Amino acid sequence: MTHDHDLVLRPTDAQTAAALAPPPGRTGGDLVVETLRSLGATTVFGLPGQHALAVFDAVRRSDLRLVGLRVENNTGFAADAYGRITGEAVPLLLSTGPGALTALPALQEAAAASAPVLAISSQVPVAGLGGGRRGHLHELRDQQASFRDVVKSVHTVRAASQIPSAIAAAWQSALTAPHGPVWVEIPEDVLRAETVLPQVTGVDATPPELAPRPELTALAAHWLHEAERPVIVAGGGVVRADAAGKLKQLAERLDAPVVTTYGGKGAFPWNHRLSLQSWMEDRHVTDFLEDADVLLVVGSGLGELSSNYHTFAPRGRIVQIEADLGKLESNHPALGVHADARLALQALLETVGERTDPKAAEAVGEVLAKVRARIDAQDRALEQGLLTAVRKAVPDRSPTFWDMTILGYWAWAGFDARRPNTMHSAQGAGGLGYAFPAALGAAVAEPGTPVLAVSGDGGAMYGLAELATARQYDLDVTWLIVDDGGYGILREYLTDAYGEATGTELTRPDFVALAESFGVPATLTTPETLTTDLKKALKTPGPSVVVLPAVLRMFAPTHL
Repeated sequence: MTHDHDLVLRPTDAQTAAALAPPPGRTGGDLVVETLRSLGATTVFGLPGQHALAVFDAVRRSDLRLVGLRVENNTGFAADAYGRITGEAVPLLLSTGPGALTALPALQEAAAASAPVLAISSQVPVAGLGGGRRGHLHELRDQQASFRDVVKSVHTVRAASQIPSAIAAAWQSALTAPHGPVWVEIPEDVLRAETVLPQVTGVDATPPELAPRPELTALAAHWLHEAERPVIVAGGGVVRADAAGKLKQLAERLDAPVVTTYGGKGAFPWNHRLSLQSWMEDRHVTDFLEDADVLLVVGSGLGELSSNYHTFAPRGRIVQIEADLGKLESNHPALGVHADARLALQALLETVGERTDPKAAEAVGEVLAKVRARIDAQDRALEQGLLTAVRKAVPDRSPTFWDMTILGYWAWAGFDARRPNTMHSAQGAGGLGYAFPAALGAAVAEPGTPVLAVSGDGGAMYGLAELATARQYDLDVTWLIVDDGGYGILREYLTDAYGEATGTELTRPDFVALAESFGVPATLTTPETLTTDLKKALKTPGPSVVVLPAVLRMFAPTHL
């Protein structure tokens, strides 16, 4: 007797295998791209190199957007900024040896600033790994060793089947608080070889939450509620955790003054009645912090700049909330709370009682008046005027990026970043050349929003090639170059320390003519016309350059 199910045609083993077989021509490079797409990446930054060609070919055949700059280190700065602006892990594609090593300073800055950069580099063929010294192009005895002390984690691939898991593990590491750069390296022959693996789908790399322990936040809440003079130091961790709103709630509930570190710019409203702003290098602020009986430090390690060059000597208790375990109590004994700033502030808000201090706002005003009086006595009207001019020109929503230059140092202390995550600098690692390529990355992240970069002429020389990048992608970045004929801050440091500067004077180009040679409109401005010229440049779509010839001076230090 014949049953209906006996008539169903079942596929043969050969038919099943054919249906599951991957499309011909897929390589290890495709596995990289498919994994990135499965994880949610839409944009990658990178420069092609001989060993990495298979990855770039796979990117060409995908829907990923490739943004290529002219120098690997600048490409890393752009990826860093994209990560800071979006909070997403950013793939950075590099080639072996010189290409990879050139990106090291950018990865150091990403580490200092907790920017989630996913660096993926090629390597010499598998047979050359382990220091075999086979004479491959770009060969290093141990390439990953150069990066291990800089990045959060290192992930090495030796076979195609390892690619998805290695990239997923790196992705999760980059986005686990504290965010940071990670390193993946894949041999050239693994990237080039055809693969029989099916297309990568459904990769999950959700980072775990870093929640505070309740007994710690309970004790911290008790100390803060009972304190007579509580003060809050808000660091970059507040900005990275998108916790500015919760910080404001807590400060107002406690009637506690707030000072933001240079990395924490924008974490607290500049003109709030409880805002001490960001004058971390002023002795009046340092004295005020030392006088606090409970100091709540959120998202900061109280490092060199945040401690007025380690002259800060607290007399009260410290509660330190920090996602980076290594920074807990690294400079001062504290009740250390290892947690993401947002989760820890939420726990405090759920626990702490309200306190009032009618004298808190008055005390803040007195400190700021002393700071202003000290600065005003130093004949620095030009520098203060330039900060005001820039602030008037830049839309509140626009990100700004500041190089290691005198105007940037003034901005750390005195610039009003009116919204969180809108002021960025290279103060974490302190490398030159950050501002312009980083601003390009921000413009990629937020198309339609004008971005400002500020450099000195010395720092600008690091990024001139990226004028071509700005023009190629028509990125909406205005680059303000303050031209003082050299490395201005080093000139000042050397003269103060040794009576004479050495190696600081620079022969430089006509920046206006140079920019125009790239097809980028440029303007020569003055302190009096700076606001007008910046406004015009920022309102005009596409890249532009504004050059300000000016010799600036720093405010006098208070830590010596």
